[in-house]
Amino acid sequence: MHHMKLKLMLSIIRFNPHPAPPLNLHCRRRFFCTSTSIHHSHWSGLHHWRHSPLNHDRFWGPKGPIQEPNETEINPSSLKSCFSLAEMGSVVLTTADPLTKAKLSHMAYTKWRQEGLPIGASDPPVSPARPSKPQLVSPKEIPPPKSSALPLNAYMLHNLAHVELNAIDLAWDTVVRFSPYIELLGEGFFSDFAHVADDESRHFTWCSQRLAELGFSYGDMPAHNVLWRECAKSSNNVAARLAVIPLVQEARGLDAGPRLVNKLIGFGDDRSSNIVAKISDEEVAHVAVGVYWFVSVCQKMGRVPGSTFKDILEEYNVEVKGPFNHVAREEAGLPREWYDPSSANKEEENNKLSEVYDRLTCVISMEQENSNLGI
Repeated sequence: MHHMKLKLMLSIIRFNPHPAPPLNLHCRRRFFCTSTSIHHSHWSGLHHWRHSPLNHDRFWGPKGPIQEPNETEINPSSLKSCFSLAEMGSVVLTTADPLTKAKLSHMAYTKWRQEGLPIGASDPPVSPARPSKPQLVSPKEIPPPKSSALPLNAYMLHNLAHVELNAIDLAWDTVVRFSPYIELLGEGFFSDFAHVADDESRHFTWCSQRLAELGFSYGDMPAHNVLWRECAKSSNNVAARLAVIPLVQEARGLDAGPRLVNKLIGFGDDRSSNIVAKISDEEVAHVAVGVYWFVSVCQKMGRVPGSTFKDILEEYNVEVKGPFNHVAREEAGLPREWYDPSSANKEEENNKLSEVYDRLTCVISMEQENSNLGI
């Protein structure tokens, strides 16, 4: 059984650790324990978020989020034949209509929570189903605000809606794709990312509602496929998936959120700014979940999280761009030295000093053992 688990671990985490220092076995064990047991502070609200009741506030009312009045029910026939979380996730991924995808996402998470269904296992589609609009183009082909047919507030909401729609699929793909490895990752991993998918579906619904109030709809301007392309890169590596999506892509949302809120206020659209501010606040949980599970996976690999994060970004050619919202990132538990080069240099010096200390400790320990043996 242990051998099987090890093979599974290697199949989902193909990132090879750096060779250990050329020390004897006793010293290697001491070095390993010291290097990988560094305390990491997680988001203080993580426990409360995990145990919060189901959130049915799918409508943005006059003063904030509320349950939608006169909500039209979707016949969840596609979910009736599903008996696990992973199966329902596959249904969401293969649903093309954006609003239906968002509603099914919430219904799937609700059904799983209320009925106590297992995680199960399922095969994800190669790529999620998408509507005919928006047209997907390269980022360089996205028209600037002045050249688009949308006013600035609708333009920004459309871009955010596209991010949130992709985020629904990114979270469900993580649940479904890695569902065969529940024994290694644990049920909490899948529970967290299904919860993230539910949050993102609510966010998309708010953006879509506000666009409709402004006389527009999702699909009225082109969008890019960068988010899903980054997701596809990490389809065979759970450590890379966590690094690239929550810790890079979603962390960018923490950086952009306050700027977007200020632009909407400057445009005179307080209602949209309130929606974006609420979404931005809730995204802290999603980055925090990514940090929590990335650290957990690194511990299983016997790797130091900070250096592993940098190695993965280099291998997958992922660039981390500023300006950074250091306050929000720190709140989510994302250490500055992981992504900020100016902080990273100082951290590297500290790590080198720590390695020297560990080796000296090993040498002293060996000398003491040899002395006790009369050598």
